[in-house]
Amino acid sequence: MKYLIAGLGNVGAEYEFTRHNIGFEVLNEIAKRLEVQFEVGRHAYVAEARHKGRTLLLVKPTTYMNLSGKAVAYWKAELKVELNNIMVVTDDLSLPFGKMRMRGKGSDGGHNGLKNITEVLQTPNYPRLRFGIGDNFAKGRQIDYVLGKWSTEEQKDLEANIQRAADAILSYTSVGIERTMNVYNT
Repeated sequence: MKYLIAGLGNVGAEYEFTRHNIGFEVLNEIAKRLEVQFEVGRHAYVAEARHKGRTLLLVKPTTYMNLSGKAVAYWKAELKVELNNIMVVTDDLSLPFGKMRMRGKGSDGGHNGLKNITEVLQTPNYPRLRFGIGDNFAKGRQIDYVLGKWSTEEQKDLEANIQRAADAILSYTSVGIERTMNVYNT
């Protein structure tokens, strides 16, 4: 069985280790665990791995966040991955820092990366893991917040939260979304 795991973020050194790039960080952790390296692919950095008899294609779009659908749709078609075997990992302002929410489908929640994926795939019915980054910013400062680096306080728990998100993704690929949601949704 094939799975496409897309971690959303923006390419470039200025975006590394920012809240908006948490999808990239979670995929980096999965790649490290499964001992694979990302390579330059069409519209994305990609790494293919095996986990418990399943093929996982890890995709970090290079199209920038707002055009993530281009990469997801391309690799979905290229590998003939079923819609319910796509998992998109993204940041979420509406969840407190450290909380996670996996769903089998849903709205874009105001997230432009999810919005573009939904537009390109022509459906919101694909799984996603939302990683809470909180909403600790002044009115009108949302862009600065999501593109900002993690605070010293957040950094204390960040690695454990990334580990937990990676655990959830690997669980999803081995035992399915329902069982995974019951264990990992916080």
